[in-house]
Amino acid sequence: MPHVVVVNDEGPDEEVVSILGESGVATVSESMGRTGLLDPCIRPIYRGAKIAGRAVTVLSQAGDNLMIHAAAEQCRPGDVLVVATMSPSSDGMFGDLLATALQARGVLGLVIDAGVRDIADLQAMGFPVWSRAVSAMGTVKATAGSVNVPVVVAGAYVRPGDVIVADDDGVVVVPLELAKETAELAPRRTRSEEEKREQFRNGELSLDVMNLRATLASLGVQYVDGQGRALPDVSLR
Repeated sequence: MPHVVVVNDEGPDEEVVSILGESGVATVSESMGRTGLLDPCIRPIYRGAKIAGRAVTVLSQAGDNLMIHAAAEQCRPGDVLVVATMSPSSDGMFGDLLATALQARGVLGLVIDAGVRDIADLQAMGFPVWSRAVSAMGTVKATAGSVNVPVVVAGAYVRPGDVIVADDDGVVVVPLELAKETAELAPRRTRSEEEKREQFRNGELSLDVMNLRATLASLGVQYVDGQGRALPDVSLR
C-alpha cells in the first residue's frame, strides 16, 4: 500500500455534528443499534471532556509520530484527529507541543490507539484526549504512514469524514452516511429517557414502565415465596 496524504474536505453537516455531540456516546451508539463503539481500553485522560467532530485519520508506524505532524496541515476547525498504529503501541506519541499546534487550527481533540504524555499540560490547555495508554516514552519521526485513509482504531473502522463523538463513556464513530439519520434518532431516545426518568422519580418501577414483567413471564421467570411455592399472579400485576 502506498503512503499517502489525502486532501479530504468531505464531512458531515455542522448541525448534525452538534446534535450528536449533545446526545453523547451512549445514546448515539444505542441509536445505531449498539454499534460504532471503540474498545473501552480507549479512555479519556481527564474527566468532563465532551466533543464531536469530523474525523481526520492517521495511520502511523508504532513509536513514530511523523504522520501526526503531517496530519495537522489537513485539519480544520471542528475536526477530531484519530490515530491508529500499524502494530500495537503504548509509546507517548503525542504531547503538549502537538496539542498546541492542533489547538491553533481549531482541532477539538484526539483519539489515539497508543500512548500520550504531558497529561497535566494537556488538561491545563483544555485539550481532550482519549488514548490507550499514558506513557512518557518518546517517539521518532522517521517512518512513512498515511493521512486521511480508512483505519481501524481499537476495533472500530473509521474513515475520514466520519463523525467522532467522545465523552466520559468512551468513543463512538458514526459513519458519514448514517450521521443524519442517527442525529434524528438520538434526540428521540433522549426524550424517551427523560420521560422514563420522570416516571422513576415518581416511584414507578422500570418493570412496569418498560413492560418488562411480560418479558420475564415469557422467559419463564417465576415469583415464589420463601418456601419455593409459586405466586402465579405477582409477575403480571
